[in-house]
Amino acid sequence: MTSSDPVFTLDVQVVNVMVTVKDGQGRLLPDLTKDDFILAEDGVAQDIAYFAHQTDLPLTIGLLVDTSGSQQSLIPAERSAGMMFFRSLLRQEKDLAFLMSFDRNVELLQDYTGSLRLLERGLSELVVEAPTGGFHPNPTGNKKQTSTALYDALYLAADEMFRDQVGRKAVVVISDGYDVGSKVKFKSAIEAAQRADLVVYTIQYVDRHFARRAYLNVGAGASALNRMASQTGGTAFRVSSGRRLSDIFGQIEEELRGQYSIGYTPKKGLDSRGFRKIVVKSRRKGLKIQARDGYYPDAI
Repeated sequence: MTSSDPVFTLDVQVVNVMVTVKDGQGRLLPDLTKDDFILAEDGVAQDIAYFAHQTDLPLTIGLLVDTSGSQQSLIPAERSAGMMFFRSLLRQEKDLAFLMSFDRNVELLQDYTGSLRLLERGLSELVVEAPTGGFHPNPTGNKKQTSTALYDALYLAADEMFRDQVGRKAVVVISDGYDVGSKVKFKSAIEAAQRADLVVYTIQYVDRHFARRAYLNVGAGASALNRMASQTGGTAFRVSSGRRLSDIFGQIEEELRGQYSIGYTPKKGLDSRGFRKIVVKSRRKGLKIQARDGYYPDAI
């Protein structure tokens, strides 16, 4: 550690914001400094006290995979690309990952681990329509119903897996974006993610043949996934003929390695409750800033 490295202490209440910055062509910018950023909370400018790029903080990451009937033909590609992602991203004895599947249930296939062998075994257990008895059974009780508990999956990942973790936290959600059968609403899932200081990356992966047969509106599924990402500071991707799943995983890895970490102590303290809005801008023109929408003081 050098004298210029940021130091986070436990006796100071600091709001941390992970920020991704891209230029007009979508390229990550690695050369910004603290003075390039402007941060406001509820419209009031804040003093940036801590700043780092390519932070060396440990990373905890979850992979949430849709295993409802609409994804049956896509599972092999998800297994392969997911394993490549873990192999490339995770640093031995530093980072941890877990794996969940969701259809009518949300099931933890592999708890937090740094073991690539265990993660590969978990990925091998991705099966369409997992049996009942997972984290969250289908609320209708109908074992034959095809459901996609997308919002439940994000809520449980944030609340059960990430809430007590420290350092950098991210989750990657692979789904067509349709929620059917969740007990929690979209708003509750997002609140749980914001309370956990969790960055959400989403990948819309659609079986076009299934979508045509089922008359699914692909755009409607994209909307929920886009909001999950934008409200937590992540990015929403879509697999297409020109963008493979493995390529998207590679881009997510680049973004995770290229994040800026910004910390500040709110001028009005952290005593009051309720959601506080955060806006991060750059003094440079034409840049796209990705950061979470805000936070809950009682979660700091």
